[in-house]
Amino acid sequence: MEVTWREATRRALYGERGFYLRERPGRHFRTSVHASPVFAEAVLRLLRRVDAALGRPRPLDLVDMGSGDGLLATRVLAAAPPDLAERLRVTAVDLSPRPGGLDPRVAWEPQVPYGVSGLVVANEWLDNVPLDVAEMTPDGPRLVLVDPETGEERPGPAPCPEDLAWLERWWPLRSPGERAEIGRPRDEAWASVIERLAHGTAVAVDYAHPAGRRPPLGTLTGYRDGSPVPAVPDGSCDITAHVALDACAAAGERAGARATTLTTQREALRGLGVTGARPPLALASTDPAGYVRALGRASQEAELIDPAGLGGFGWLSQSRHREERS
Repeated sequence: MEVTWREATRRALYGERGFYLRERPGRHFRTSVHASPVFAEAVLRLLRRVDAALGRPRPLDLVDMGSGDGLLATRVLAAAPPDLAERLRVTAVDLSPRPGGLDPRVAWEPQVPYGVSGLVVANEWLDNVPLDVAEMTPDGPRLVLVDPETGEERPGPAPCPEDLAWLERWWPLRSPGERAEIGRPRDEAWASVIERLAHGTAVAVDYAHPAGRRPPLGTLTGYRDGSPVPAVPDGSCDITAHVALDACAAAGERAGARATTLTTQREALRGLGVTGARPPLALASTDPAGYVRALGRASQEAELIDPAGLGGFGWLSQSRHREERS
């Protein structure tokens, strides 16, 4: 029986025996976290900036949203200097079971705790928040219904008034055949993160597109074993769609964020010291091993800031500051 894409995706990813309850992300796609330890080092530098801005609170929170295998949380904790590590309260948030062998200092929770004082990082989390798909028909926008077993689609009812308003504001459909992914559930998910942030910064990093440049046929796709596959919501693959981060930013501001930056991963990481600069050639003769190590690091940095790849991801940063606490 056909259901909406939001319901089909929810079942496929998070229902009983859902994809994300039995699989680890690293097997199926390459995130910035898995690409290089450099990403975790950059997050640590950002965490230290937040720590300084907040007056070095005790404890200092680091929350890893959609943690998957806990790798980001583990790497940041391992790289933190002792004076910072002993104040860190690290929480990995994920619906999957806690991985075996995870550092016992990392708490494993199904949702963000209230009262976070520090940094929340949501790396490729929002793109897996299920949402509905709408298609423009001669009779106006209609929800797309899908058969979860085959992926076959047909037009369904009109979206609810709230979704129609979201479409008109953030992704207007004008011509028959145009499709949009209705990002309101992601706005709400991101707003819930901001609401749980007592003071500090929350960062969302994801595939993204801005208003005015939304793809006319949408971005819904599947991933399995490192390769894109047809988006069939039968639980056998990841189901993902790019994120309207500008809409999420507006939702975050309504939820209480007081400072917003929306940029690319390339620009954000460059601001955190990730440049991809090659070491001087002279180092090859004075310290050959050091040159090889530096060259390898430069390659890793270059991948993270490549504008045609990971560097092209959207990077949304929103903050609440210490003086806002009541």
